[in-house]
Amino acid sequence: MRRRSRPPKAVRLAVRAGAAAIVGSAIALPLVRRRLRVPGAVTLAVAASGPLAVAVLAPRSRKRDVALFAMQMWSFTVVHEMPYDDPEGLRRRLYVHYPIKVDSMIGRGRLPGERLQALLAGRRGIAALDRLLTVTHWLWFFEPYAVLSWILVRHPENFPRAARQMAAVFDAGAFGYWAVPTAPPWWSSQQGHTEEPMRRIMIEVGEPLWGRLWGPLYKALGGNPWAAMPSLHFATSVQGAVSLSESSRGEGAVAWAYALTLGFGLVYLGEHYVTDLLAGAGLVGAVRRADPVFAPAVGRVSGVVQRLERIAGGTPR
Repeated sequence: MRRRSRPPKAVRLAVRAGAAAIVGSAIALPLVRRRLRVPGAVTLAVAASGPLAVAVLAPRSRKRDVALFAMQMWSFTVVHEMPYDDPEGLRRRLYVHYPIKVDSMIGRGRLPGERLQALLAGRRGIAALDRLLTVTHWLWFFEPYAVLSWILVRHPENFPRAARQMAAVFDAGAFGYWAVPTAPPWWSSQQGHTEEPMRRIMIEVGEPLWGRLWGPLYKALGGNPWAAMPSLHFATSVQGAVSLSESSRGEGAVAWAYALTLGFGLVYLGEHYVTDLLAGAGLVGAVRRADPVFAPAVGRVSGVVQRLERIAGGTPR
């Protein structure tokens, strides 16, 4: 029987050092890319390599899965904001009118968001509803990760697939922001493109609630105002609901209640068109259908990463 040999120490150290350098670069480079005028292609390549480098550095475990997904989401944040590095250039490519036309057909001659705001305006308890839906919107910044954390703890056997599909939804949505930059309804209304003015209710609720903190919070979380098509708010909440439903019907029902409440709120608050939500739901369906199609290619990449992981860990070959 042939004895398995360990990789040479020099090779092991070189692979670990290279992976660690990539992880460090993937974290640090996006923070200084504008100051150093790093080309966008370089930033994208480094950010995309970060999750793979994390997988090389550590053997498969729950902690490694969480770290890998965290790096993936850091990469998404970078890619999500990059189109707005050149606002004027992005503005020249901005699509404004097609979602207005589609939503007007859906609303039978009027934007559904306009209809909702007009229907509910001045009604008793509307201020409380505005706050509730705004907070529901803000909770989205935690909701996809809370869902995945719950699956990791309660249904760990489902976590890899759930995390893989959630990451794919985020990544495909980010590609949409690059390819089809689309203005949200609140912006189009401010620019006079809608027949009736639409309120941006989140601002109306946020400014008095947060006071002096509102400006920094809004600046930190609003990196690209034209990242609207598809709605990743709705897409990722739907993906989370689907993943939880596969694990538990009751838990899935809670996630679906959140997703549908968020979807209603996004339209009513003036953040998204119904068209954006439909595209987000379609994106989830496309990712789930494509999962088995791309599984062989993902498996090949995974095989390369696993070989590097074994080398970095000194595992006998």
